[in-house]
Amino acid sequence: MKKLKLLTNIEESYDELRYKTSWPTKKQLLKSAMIVLVASVIIALIIFFMDQILSHLMEFVYTVGK
Repeated sequence: MKKLKLLTNIEESYDELRYKTSWPTKKQLLKSAMIVLVASVIIALIIFFMDQILSHLMEFVYTVGK
């Protein structure tokens, strides 16, 4: 009896993940996670300060016009 194509694909995917994929070490994973964390915080701070500057600028523009 022929296997379903879906089951064949699942088996092939499992074999590839199990035997052909090189997984990072714990040290590499922690280093990459820290880089992502630091980059995320930096980008969040940049966006926060840009938002504050634009907010104050818009407040100034709308209060001067009154």
